[in-house]
Amino acid sequence: MNKLKIEYPIIVEGKYDKIKLDSVVDGRVFTTEGFRIFASDGRKSLLKRLTEFSKVIVLTDSDGGGTVIRSYLSSVLRQENVIHLYIPQVKGKEKRKKEYSKAGYLGVEGTDSAALRELLLPFAVNKSESNSEVKKGGITKNLLYMYGLSGREDSGKLRSEFAVKLGLPAEISANAFLSAVNVLYNEDEFVLLLSEFSDKKHNEDNQT
Repeated sequence: MNKLKIEYPIIVEGKYDKIKLDSVVDGRVFTTEGFRIFASDGRKSLLKRLTEFSKVIVLTDSDGGGTVIRSYLSSVLRQENVIHLYIPQVKGKEKRKKEYSKAGYLGVEGTDSAALRELLLPFAVNKSESNSEVKKGGITKNLLYMYGLSGREDSGKLRSEFAVKLGLPAEISANAFLSAVNVLYNEDEFVLLLSEFSDKKHNEDNQT
C-alpha cells in the first residue's frame, strides 16, 4: 500500500513511534524524545521553529504521559499552527515490551497501521479527491454547551463517555475535545453521532 504523503511535520514522542509513522507516511516525523523535551532547549527550539513556518500535527500516546507531553507542547508551540490528533484508546501491549504500560493502552507504535492511515488521510496530498467531500469543522463551544458536553455539572462525565465512543481519550479536556472533533467532523456529522449516542445512552439507562 502506498504511503500517505503528508506535507505537515508530525510530532510524536519516541523513536519507535517515528518508526511506525515512517512505515505509514511519506513526510517529516520529529520526536520529543519522550520527557526529555522538558529539559532539552535544543529539541524545544527545533519544534517551536517548525510552527513558525508551517502547521504541525501532534500525535502522542493516549495515556497520562502522552497527555502531559501534549499539554507541554501546547504551552510552547504556536497554537494557531498546531493540529492535535488522537489515537484510539485500545487496551494492549507493544510487541517489543515485556509488560503492559501503566495505563495499559497501546501507544502510537502499537496502533494499527490502518487506523493511523485513516487518522492522517485528511491531511494527505495524494489522497483521492472527491467533489462530494464535506469540509470539516464548524463545531462551537455553544454547541457543546447546548448538548451538555461543557458548562454543566455532569458535562465532564458525559464528554468522557462520548469521547471514548469517538475513539478519543477519556480524560480529554473540553478545549482539546473541541479541537479534536473539529478536525474529524463537521457540525452535521457531529450532531448525528451525538444524537445516536444520546439515544443509546437513554435506552441503556431505562433498562437499568
